[in-house]
Amino acid sequence: MKKFFETLTNIWNIKELRERVILTLTLLLVYRFGSHVALPGIDTAQLSELTNKTSGGGLLDILNAFTGGAFAKASVFALGIMPYISASIVVQLMGLAIPYLQKLQNEGESGRKTINQITRWLTIGICIVQAPAYLWGLKQLGVPESAFVKGQGLDFIIPSVIILVTGTIVAMWLGEKITDKGIGNGISLLIMVGIIARLPQAFMQEIASRVTENNGGWMVILIEVIVWFVVILLSIMLVMAVRQIGVQYARRTATGGYEEKNVMGGARQFIPLKLNSSGVMPIIFAQAIMFVPGLLAGLSDSETAQGVKTAFSNMFGFWYNLVFALLIIIFTYFYTAIMVPTSKMADDLKRSQGFIPGVRPGTETADYLDKIMSLITFPGSLFLVCIAVLPALANNAGIQQAWAMFYGGTSLLIMVGVAIDTMQQVNSYLLNRHYDGLMKTGKNRKVSA
Repeated sequence: MKKFFETLTNIWNIKELRERVILTLTLLLVYRFGSHVALPGIDTAQLSELTNKTSGGGLLDILNAFTGGAFAKASVFALGIMPYISASIVVQLMGLAIPYLQKLQNEGESGRKTINQITRWLTIGICIVQAPAYLWGLKQLGVPESAFVKGQGLDFIIPSVIILVTGTIVAMWLGEKITDKGIGNGISLLIMVGIIARLPQAFMQEIASRVTENNGGWMVILIEVIVWFVVILLSIMLVMAVRQIGVQYARRTATGGYEEKNVMGGARQFIPLKLNSSGVMPIIFAQAIMFVPGLLAGLSDSETAQGVKTAFSNMFGFWYNLVFALLIIIFTYFYTAIMVPTSKMADDLKRSQGFIPGVRPGTETADYLDKIMSLITFPGSLFLVCIAVLPALANNAGIQQAWAMFYGGTSLLIMVGVAIDTMQQVNSYLLNRHYDGLMKTGKNRKVSA
């Protein structure tokens, strides 16, 4: 604990890092404040049915979690940052097939700026489609007519669409500003604080269920918290686990006189291949697909179709989680193939005069890396499946649904991944400061505020 407080002191003493942390916290507070500001013309007291629909698990629950509850509150940030994430994924996928985007990806910083601009415009386009769909869906999700103070005419729809689109643009700006001027990845931090915002309420509901209703008491609460910390440790292992591939880099050094030959030397390094290179995307994709069987089955009145609809409407049921697990494995392989271009890695390695010992540069290196990725992706996908289905297991074990959702799945992996990334950035600042001190005096320099 003493070392923890010393680290906080060191963070505060470094002026640049202190300013970045303060800016990050300020912008996150702005985002959280905006998530509680409702759209004009909506009576928030009549949104209880919408809250119930978005807390029952599934895609709506994920959307509500990603927006920090703004989706269920009909807030100006109701669309959240998800349109920007969707646009980013679309641009990534298009980059595999469109030569223009491939060219931009190879142009360095200028190409990256152009891709970011394309992503922003695509985000606005997605918002223009999603905003009217959201407003129309409010009534379908149980919001009564009386909740719309001025009705649902154009005088409500048009201003609300403009506000929702503007809200996403502001959220996108906040995220980019945190990334540029703050600490951590801004977009990811916006999602994380939205998820964490629901944690205290979920935990208090679980305490009320166990203690007030005499359903196990504080001992069960303690066991649940211990198990939760164990799951967090396992999630950290999943995020951090890598397979290191040894790489030898050739170098030439000329010494001595004119007739002395060049001496070949080398530096040994590693290519870190992540056990889970796809992150939480397989879970998100699989969660979206899981709604399709229920929707298709709902078109028929037969007994079999109704049975399928019932099975796929219960996210804590056996058949739902079995199909869910299979889809996660499939999407893990699919997204890993997109995110880890082994052919490009092999080409870059060859250009930098690097090689894997015992493997020829070029095609054989690409095949070797692809084989290694296939071997480590399978256990990685199984580990991801275990984390994804843990909320269902926790709920079936008697844990309240809201608290069970934090035992795994998308929410937990996002919190762990973003926390690790932010901590690494803070740590790099501290290490760099320490490195400067060693270069000057051999000790950490005292920094004026």
